Amino acid sequence: MDLKTSHNSPVFVDPLPSLALPMTYTTPTSFPPSGLYLNTPKKKPLPSKIEEVRAAGWLDLMLASSPPRKRQSKDFLPHDVQADDLDLRYRNWMVNYPSALGSFEAITELARGKKLALFLDYDGTLSPIVDNPANAVMSDEMRAAVRHVASLFPTAIISGRSRDKVFDFVKLTELYYAGSHGMDIMGPIRKSESNGHHVECVRSTDSEGKEVNLFQPASEFLPMIAEVFENLSESIKDIEGARMEDNKFCVSVHYRNVAPHDYETVHQRVTAVLKDYPCLRLTHGRKVLEVRPVIDWNKGKAVEFLLESLGLSESDDVLPIYVGDDKTDEDAFKVLKANNHGFGILVSSVPKDSDAFYSLRDPSEVMEFLRTLAAWKEGSS
Repeated sequence: MDLKTSHNSPVFVDPLPSLALPMTYTTPTSFPPSGLYLNTPKKKPLPSKIEEVRAAGWLDLMLASSPPRKRQSKDFLPHDVQADDLDLRYRNWMVNYPSALGSFEAITELARGKKLALFLDYDGTLSPIVDNPANAVMSDEMRAAVRHVASLFPTAIISGRSRDKVFDFVKLTELYYAGSHGMDIMGPIRKSESNGHHVECVRSTDSEGKEVNLFQPASEFLPMIAEVFENLSESIKDIEGARMEDNKFCVSVHYRNVAPHDYETVHQRVTAVLKDYPCLRLTHGRKVLEVRPVIDWNKGKAVEFLLESLGLSESDDVLPIYVGDDKTDEDAFKVLKANNHGFGILVSSVPKDSDAFYSLRDPSEVMEFLRTLAAWKEGSS
């Protein structure tokens, strides 16, 4: 199938907030065959003024996720006053997003008598956010904590990184991995292969010879993604600080080390390349622009798929918990919230709107939560 059509503009995801609509639970295995994902409706070219507004919205979004400029004494209150103000706002925010550590007793009450399933983001959750994505190394202490909980509960890491990269960072065979925002899943052999659904899984083996299912709903896009990576790499190579990352089923353009006055140039270069690829869309993460296939798949769908694969999707005595820090993790939070089936924990040191129920400040608190969860499980046993 020729994925390049006569569309005149790429598909974008607006940075502006949208109204939250009720969601209906649908298992990902009820989706049509993979080829039907590509039947996206044609759109008329947007008027230039609207395009300008959308571009301005993207620029505002990129600036909003950047460090503030250095404080000038004539413009700002003293640093300690500002820190006190931020701390007060954060504590007020925690009324709606209480600490998962401070609320641990309430969480264990919810979990009592239920099977827990644990889903974890990687960057900003299990490892700190760093200037160079290649240096986002997990500490030995965090690895031990993840290994411990994975020995007690079904555990999976769902990341925007490629699945191979995440495994190279984590190096644990006790859990399951979903890379490229869930578009590349290595999960358990499904409990039932005769449930009437039609999901194209390939049986494979992991590094230790354990039989697993490999699910890649966007496999048709691989040649296109590789081509876009090359074109984008060439396009932004002269922008100081811009960095490309090939995450197999998506392409990441990191601008964390780019000067703010060059943000608009980064966005313009990316959108110029994407005009030739209407089956791809542009999304935004933490100081990163991400190019993904236009398919109905995200981290929330990956959670549903893994729960079904584990034989836990139809049971009332299951409590899924998802821990993540990024905008892309909101898809998973929404799925759990909409079905009143488990909950999300947002990792953030600043107030922000979320569909999560609880919060943790940073990866160090995530590690403490995982250790506490493991200790509770072993104690209750």
